[in-house]
Amino acid sequence: MPTVQFTSNLKRFYPDLKETSVKAGTIAQLVDEVNKFFPGIKNYIVDDQNTLRDHVNIFINENMILDRIGLGDNIAAQDRIFIMQALSGG
Repeated sequence: MPTVQFTSNLKRFYPDLKETSVKAGTIAQLVDEVNKFFPGIKNYIVDDQNTLRDHVNIFINENMILDRIGLGDNIAAQDRIFIMQALSGG
């Protein structure tokens, strides 16, 4: 099963957040499954149309996902998924 890790900044909102393995074949499925472990986190990751929020990036291994709208990027059982806040500034 793919393993998902989160930025440590999310622990202020979800104190029990930890690395988790979930059964999923796409990023969209992964987000739904992760929400079962950490209720409400889906609302942090995606908006009301299930589109990735601007302040969030998701990586499959070392590669940023390509489909920020439908979250249809495929994931394999051995993949490591990283969900983190996007950095910005000037």
